[in-house]
Amino acid sequence: MTALPLPVLPERAFHRTVEQHTGDVLRAAAELTTLQINIGLVCNLACRHCHVESGPKRLGGHENMSRETVQRILSWLDENPGVRTVDITGGSAEMNPHFRDLVRGARQRGLHVMDRCNPTIIVHRDRRTGATYDWIPAFLAEHRVEVVASMPCYLEDNVNHQRGRGAYDASVEGLRRLNEVGYGSDPELPLNLVYNPNGPHLPPPEASLQEDYRRELKERFGLVFDQLWTITNMPIKRWRADLERAGQLEQYLDLLVTAFNPSTVEGLMCRHQIHVDSQGRLSDCDFNRALDLDMADPEHLRLWDVSAEDLAGRRIVTGDHCYGCTAGAGSSCGGSLA
Repeated sequence: MTALPLPVLPERAFHRTVEQHTGDVLRAAAELTTLQINIGLVCNLACRHCHVESGPKRLGGHENMSRETVQRILSWLDENPGVRTVDITGGSAEMNPHFRDLVRGARQRGLHVMDRCNPTIIVHRDRRTGATYDWIPAFLAEHRVEVVASMPCYLEDNVNHQRGRGAYDASVEGLRRLNEVGYGSDPELPLNLVYNPNGPHLPPPEASLQEDYRRELKERFGLVFDQLWTITNMPIKRWRADLERAGQLEQYLDLLVTAFNPSTVEGLMCRHQIHVDSQGRLSDCDFNRALDLDMADPEHLRLWDVSAEDLAGRRIVTGDHCYGCTAGAGSSCGGSLA
């Protein structure tokens, strides 16, 4: 489904706001340090806020990365040693049969690897194939992969409302198994949790919410983690549809626009990384890819058509959804920015 324009007046368009505050269009930094890879859209959950609309039905070959594409990405990394971090996302990335090949290949090249893990996948059993994923904690620990685990709240009702019935208990159990192999206590095995608001509002201050998470998860379940990252829900795809049904889309977008914080611009993830989808297509960030927004110049590129040097300093394609990354304390793949 093609996304409809968001209800923003032309004079409040994101690119105009950025130019007013910085004197230029939004541009990438002088060095590309991170390659974010969406390895596929299949997932055991279909979360209400998911901006890529992943779920159990996203099984098409054109939506999930092939072994050939994994190898082409690894070859590109060989040719571009300035990229130091590989950030793997999905769907549930671990459901792609080539996930482990990608992780092994990146680690063999000495790269830092991040896995954006939905912890319920660790206890999931695929009803169609019988596949299980209890191998995940030990595999990630063996390869010293940083885990970024989605945990949208420490309260059961909020998690189940956003992610589906039973998601809270499965998340707690998944995190417990990660703790068992050292995640959250071993400095070489960082475990970061991700919070998403459960309604049309900005995340609360990251530091205070982190302490709430730390206290509640420790007291209730004995769980430990390193950091909490707060991420603002983007008014696109499923979350946009929810807002429209509730008659809250314009109100939410107005909140994002009026909360624009110029101090967040420097740290925006699109300035320091590039996003590649399961077919090797490039975009400035995963939100742009969800909206089928290619890079500005040239368009329709695959990763292997360019070098990291080519991507430095490029003009970044923006839209009014970008206000979600710059509102309040800001929001990026690594949490708040200010």
